[in-house]
Amino acid sequence: MSSLELSGITVRYGRFTAVENVDLLVPDGTVTGLVGGSGSGKSTLGKAVVGLAPLAAGRVRVAGREVGVRRGRSPVQLVFQNPYASLDPRMSIGASVAEALPRRAGADGEPSRRTTARERRAARDAEVARCLELVGIDPGRAALTPDALSGGQRQRVALARALAARPAVLIADEITSALDVSVQGAVLNLLRRLQRELGFSMLFISHDLAVVRHLSDQVAVLDGGRLVECGPTAEVLERPAHPTTCTLISCVPTLATAEEAS
Repeated sequence: MSSLELSGITVRYGRFTAVENVDLLVPDGTVTGLVGGSGSGKSTLGKAVVGLAPLAAGRVRVAGREVGVRRGRSPVQLVFQNPYASLDPRMSIGASVAEALPRRAGADGEPSRRTTARERRAARDAEVARCLELVGIDPGRAALTPDALSGGQRQRVALARALAARPAVLIADEITSALDVSVQGAVLNLLRRLQRELGFSMLFISHDLAVVRHLSDQVAVLDGGRLVECGPTAEVLERPAHPTTCTLISCVPTLATAEEAS
């Protein structure tokens, strides 16, 4: 089980409340699209889940266990929006992925016992190669630094690094917004395929309702830091119940509006 449960999540910066009392369930093995206008608190909520934004109140649970009290690697991993800032430019991409591996992990992800340093290094390299192959990066490029890669390739490496930790839940925060349109679709299709094959749950943060419709099983809508609507994707996007959702949908370009504009 890898469900993500947020209960009463509140984030404050001084007197400003960025996220207020959010309750949200991402069911096991499913994708929840998190949408909202600029400044609605989407990214802040995603960061709060992984401990990068201060929790004023609330709990984060994965598979019924509170994330904040678990030791060792986190069951939740975050892929950031900007692939040019999320990778250390001084580290090879192989080293970046290896850094996220569970300690003393072998190729099967289980802790190695009574092994030599050479065997552990070989197992680590094999796991790094597996993670890079998962995202479509040639393992032979593991020694390269990020400056040798395109934006789309960097984002694939960032995804490989997140998957190396074998997360139960993945937070994807606007992961294609900084990429060229020509590569966005390939990265999104890769993400959806990996989610289905590996079975992790995912909170997919985006401003693009067309992408959310394609990827998500359910949609959650934030407005002013509050969750105002949540439900199955088709129901929310085709029969929205809240004015904020209606506004977001009305802003999506259609063929008819494009023809009128031309």
